[in-house]
Amino acid sequence: MKREWGGIYPAIMVPLNDDYSINEKEFNNYIDWLLKYADKGIAGLVTNGHTGEITGFSNEERAHITKLAADRVKGKVKIVSGVCAEGTFDAINQAKAAEAAGADAILLMPPHLWLRFGIKPEGALKFVKDVASAINIKIFIHLYPSNTKSFYPIDLLLEMCKIPNVVAVKMGTRDMPLYERDVRILREKAPDITLLTCHDENVLSTMIQGVDGALIGFSGCVPELITPLYKAIIIDEDLKEGKKINEKLFAAAQGIYGIGEPTGEAHARMKEFLVQRKVFSSPLMRPPLMPLNQHEIDVVTKALADSGVEKVNLV
Repeated sequence: MKREWGGIYPAIMVPLNDDYSINEKEFNNYIDWLLKYADKGIAGLVTNGHTGEITGFSNEERAHITKLAADRVKGKVKIVSGVCAEGTFDAINQAKAAEAAGADAILLMPPHLWLRFGIKPEGALKFVKDVASAINIKIFIHLYPSNTKSFYPIDLLLEMCKIPNVVAVKMGTRDMPLYERDVRILREKAPDITLLTCHDENVLSTMIQGVDGALIGFSGCVPELITPLYKAIIIDEDLKEGKKINEKLFAAAQGIYGIGEPTGEAHARMKEFLVQRKVFSSPLMRPPLMPLNQHEIDVVTKALADSGVEKVNLV
């Protein structure tokens, strides 16, 4: 069963000028490149994800980034805009701005204060309901890792999935036994909800658990590897072909993530990967993220060579 919101959703990066402003020309060229894979599995682009440095941009800049993307894709794929706020009122304002900018859905992150102080289940549910009731577009729930205090246990997640405009869950569990169990429960009790892996560092092993696609920054870096993996595993159920593709994908993942989950430093390595592929002209990230040292750059260079992907030559 192919769900409406299934497929590959690259969390796209934002190229910067030397003064840290958005390089709109390179951003548009980057989107055009990714749109070439729209008939191969890319179903949407995610603006203002962690990969897109959401915490480094103001609310006004976030809305502008989403509008740039929506105007560029012209309905060819969906646009999902990240919402990252510490309070409900701010989250609603960001969600409304994303809707006005042309987004088809928001990716609703939990308030980061929960990472330190934890959550009350009823408070988390009300947070999602309040944002949902303020907008007309859809919601992707961003499930944070199970070892964090902002993780939504399965009973709470199922309640969130009952909210009418919740259509998808970005599954970031990062505990494989729990991930597999929860995917099975969601499939049984919330069969209409789209499930997307967000495990950039181990796409294959999380994709085979019965999800509908992936929402990962990595797919905006090596779309020519992620999209055939999606076809092999989710469309054709061809594990042999998927494992073959994963040999190249694993090489790229090692250079960007090692064996860890995505971090700001990994996102910096991903931007360097795009620079070396000649998609972006600069690896600059918004502070406080630091430039890579030469050893880190060399690791990315090796990963690019080992992955076998070619330069794109957009810059």
